[in-house]
Amino acid sequence: MSDTRAAVRDCVCRNPGIHFNEISRQLDIATGQTQHHIKRLLRSQELTSEEICGRTHYYPPTYTAWERGVIALLRRETTREIVLTLLEDNQQPPAELAASLDLARSTVEWHLSNLVDRDVVEKKTLTDSNGTKQFVVELNEPDTVYRLLREIEPRPSDRLADRFARLTDQLLGGGSDTGGFL
Repeated sequence: MSDTRAAVRDCVCRNPGIHFNEISRQLDIATGQTQHHIKRLLRSQELTSEEICGRTHYYPPTYTAWERGVIALLRRETTREIVLTLLEDNQQPPAELAASLDLARSTVEWHLSNLVDRDVVEKKTLTDSNGTKQFVVELNEPDTVYRLLREIEPRPSDRLADRFARLTDQLLGGGSDTGGFL
């Protein structure tokens, strides 16, 4: 195996869920070189890839499909904050999540939809003693989510995209949005 290919594999192993461009940036190698080595590593099954929310993420082959989905979503700063909030208080209504994170409800809804699609959270209807129904989201496998959260950290490019989305939310009206998650 070439030194560059080994460096690409090691970069992915140190940063599970990393994006293609971030590999090139971290290793300071050309796009074509990155592409060539990733193709070879995927073919030899030393790496695996998965497209999640329109982005291709690369992983060592040790992660399950569910874990790969969790890692990719946790690389997004806003999703990460939502998950951290749910780790503290496992059942939260989407409106309360939006208010506590000072985010537009539609932004929280988008991230929650991705978490639901990947089976990271479950939406539930709770009924209190008065018969009042309340919709909440709850983490599935919080211990595993916590472990994965500790294994990764969002890249600066992931943070930049999330911060741009937040700025847009603020400029367009902020947290008063009444999106329709449930």
